[in-house]
Amino acid sequence: MISNDTICALATANGMGAIAVIRVSGPEAIEKVNTLFRSKFGEKSLLEVDSHTVHLGYFIDEEVLIDEALFTVFRGPNSYTGEDVVEISTHGSMYIQQKVLEVLNKNGIRNANPGEYTFRAFWNGKMDLTQAEAVADLITSDSKASHEIAMKQMRGGFSNQIKDLREQIVNFAALIELELDFSEEDVEFADRTKLYALLDELQEVLKRLSDSFVYGNVIKNGVPVAIVGAPNAGKSTLLNALLNEERAIVSDVEGTTRDTIEEVLYINGIGFRFIDTAGIREAGDKIEQIGIEKTFEKIDKASIVLYLYDSNIMADNQIANQLEALISKGKIVFNIANKIDIESNRDVIPQAIKDEFKEVIHLEISAKEKYNIETLKEKLFDQVQLLNNTDDTIVSNSRHLDALQKTLAQVHKIRQGMQDGIPTDLLAMDLREGLDYLGAITGEIDVDEDILGTIFGKFCIGK
Repeated sequence: MISNDTICALATANGMGAIAVIRVSGPEAIEKVNTLFRSKFGEKSLLEVDSHTVHLGYFIDEEVLIDEALFTVFRGPNSYTGEDVVEISTHGSMYIQQKVLEVLNKNGIRNANPGEYTFRAFWNGKMDLTQAEAVADLITSDSKASHEIAMKQMRGGFSNQIKDLREQIVNFAALIELELDFSEEDVEFADRTKLYALLDELQEVLKRLSDSFVYGNVIKNGVPVAIVGAPNAGKSTLLNALLNEERAIVSDVEGTTRDTIEEVLYINGIGFRFIDTAGIREAGDKIEQIGIEKTFEKIDKASIVLYLYDSNIMADNQIANQLEALISKGKIVFNIANKIDIESNRDVIPQAIKDEFKEVIHLEISAKEKYNIETLKEKLFDQVQLLNNTDDTIVSNSRHLDALQKTLAQVHKIRQGMQDGIPTDLLAMDLREGLDYLGAITGEIDVDEDILGTIFGKFCIGK
């Protein structure tokens, strides 16, 4: 991906619109676009204008007028990529977009690869690797919570914590390395007591950051919630009530739902992916059996399981057996008694069930009448908030989690080595390895080109 030629791409979404923005970046961006620019107000050269200025003119191809457009000039290093950049805002015709790109290509400006603009920003020191990854997360954020995590990371919240940790280790590593230079004199420059204290602090911070991934991951990807239960328990009716629309087919005939149905609902800025599943029973035919098998697959992948049953027919021992099976899978479980008689004003879920399963959230609803549906939404949101064990930085990237866990393991190794009295040269090697793991997160050390290709290859073209 490393190159210093000049590139171009459509920066706005594909398709017809009011305007389209074509971004050009590279050492010859201003010079080459200037040959295609004619000012609407007399003689003007983009080579002579100030940075961060906008100019109305015509985009010309060999004296043929293509469009009237705005040309915005950004001079490096004060641009997104750190290079000279020109953004050409044309009318949103598909023909004009393609023609402008075609003319730029003809004039020696190649099409950009996915994520190449942000890669250049990273390579030119405009942002570190975590901030570059946050750009992709920000583009794909589809909820308030995921947007907030991406914004905080893009502004350097996570980077600053990692850099602070790494700086502290660097300081001690330097003292350890100094001891090696004076090994024959048997002196200690690094206070081992302070190093123990630093390692304890590192363990606490690394563990907190690693633990935050549970919350960060569900926020970034949405919280998968499986609605399960016997046929005719009201699962499809509950899905419709949650979404406030007739999304799933509702019928008195058992086995209506043959496949899983997924829909996203945002509750207080957090996305929940509700999955209506086939009723669990002995299948009546091969198609229904496939649907039931998918139900169990969705249960395994869900973070939250809503166990729903008809409160008028389900026996206590059946409820207990199902709850035990779901709890054993390590899920957050809701025990939901449906089809209650709202007028009777009595508790339907037996107290013995509530006492036996205190870790389960118990709720009585009428999906048909939409009774207690808002309460269910509130409890779902509350359960996700319980996963957030910190008001500080939240990790949502699996690459970061892997590096944090490797660093944490290395810290344990260093601490154990010190207790065992390992030689100074081995201690120095262990510290350097820990520094490498932390440096890989922000890109402060060399990162494998394949990894960079994977990270930036997920970006859209034009970003």
